[in-house]
Amino acid sequence: MSSSRHPQSPEPLRPTSSKPTRRFRVPRWLGIGVALVGVASASAAGGAFLAVSLGSTPLMQSQLSQEDEGAFNNSDPITAGGNLRVPRLTRPVNILVLGLKVLSTDVNDPPPEVRNLRYHALVNSFEGLSDTMLLVRFNPHNNQLVVLSLPRDTRTWVSGELTKLNEANAYGGPALAARSVSELLNGVAIDRYVRINVQGVETLVDALGGVTVNVPQDMRYQDDSQRLYINLKAGEQKLDGDQALQFLRFRYDAKGDIGRVQRQQMLMRAIIEQSLNPATISRLPKILSVIQSHVDTNLNVEELLALTGFAAQTSGSNVQMLMLPGDFSDPTQFELSYWLPNLRAIDAMVARHFSYGTQQVAASEDPAYLRVAIQDSTGDPAALDNLLTTLEESGYYNVYVDREWDQDLPITRIVAQSGDQASAETLQRFLGVGEVRVESTGVLASDITIQLGRDWLDEYGTRSSFQGL
Repeated sequence: MSSSRHPQSPEPLRPTSSKPTRRFRVPRWLGIGVALVGVASASAAGGAFLAVSLGSTPLMQSQLSQEDEGAFNNSDPITAGGNLRVPRLTRPVNILVLGLKVLSTDVNDPPPEVRNLRYHALVNSFEGLSDTMLLVRFNPHNNQLVVLSLPRDTRTWVSGELTKLNEANAYGGPALAARSVSELLNGVAIDRYVRINVQGVETLVDALGGVTVNVPQDMRYQDDSQRLYINLKAGEQKLDGDQALQFLRFRYDAKGDIGRVQRQQMLMRAIIEQSLNPATISRLPKILSVIQSHVDTNLNVEELLALTGFAAQTSGSNVQMLMLPGDFSDPTQFELSYWLPNLRAIDAMVARHFSYGTQQVAASEDPAYLRVAIQDSTGDPAALDNLLTTLEESGYYNVYVDREWDQDLPITRIVAQSGDQASAETLQRFLGVGEVRVESTGVLASDITIQLGRDWLDEYGTRSSFQGL
């Protein structure tokens, strides 16, 4: 265990004296960029992508001290080019993304329009707790974009005290957040930051014309103190901006904040798939105006151009979405609810996805030890039994059936829940159907989740309804 994760002389956590203020197709960078911004509390990195169209307009809305600038890896340039050449990324780049939900009671000097309200109103500010934290890695060595979700309830060291990770921004701005994340990940360097306020989400999604997503369950919640009213029905549907914000903010189920992280990844993936169409171009001016007023970043224009150029060459299959390995805390052990990081698993994840090398990692687990969960969307018992038998006969012994997937899937999804893409690809090649997704939307306790789709029926002809005809 790295000594950097356990300071020898902890200092008390305290607020700083003042908080930091073939056919024509839409370019792929736009789709990925819009996706990452569209989840505002889920990813302000998209603000970085699209902000390049703002020219030289500065996006940095808070000034960093010389000491705070030292929290970011500014010594090695990340781009090359210039003059008449488009800048390009020269090395892997890690960008810390902070999504902020700030209430009028969270700031020292709220805007006049919210001071006398009888509820806690949202304000456009970068102070306060981070509602969502991501580390986004752009890697030109293997043409991958990796999005690591860091649950806000993660129990870790912040300014010498064990507390929740989301407190870092409130007590020390993006610099303390970067230092805390780097320490948690055993020294991973943070190159730049992007902060985005949740107020931009509603307007942004509306500017995109909404987004179609599968709502996994009925979502109802009411908090009059914030004027927060969540009322969504389960099922696939098109969400407008207000509904998308409800989808993102809901965390009142058995998984709490972890369930919300999964929904954020679902929404990101949905927007990536839906935003690659010509209609997005007509909405671009409105999108840019939203981003400009709700983003704070220390990326410069040349770096934004380089990120855009990289994203333009990144296919959807090379966008990987991970979640910090860990477990729920025991309510009898802690007064508060925490996500307890698994340091050994974190080190393995960092070596696999955040190391400087370019080699592809082989399947890391013997099939007999892989935890494989199955979520059936076919409603066909014979198909499910056929899959279980096939897996067992091929050496996958640690297999179990989880709850059904409530969305009809035409294509089976092989979800690398813990980020082990190589093992998921091996399983996909063996089954001969489906697509591999590196994301954390499967069963939490699994290494790989198979979300069984209709292509398994088509390939092996196991549809029960055909029997007896």
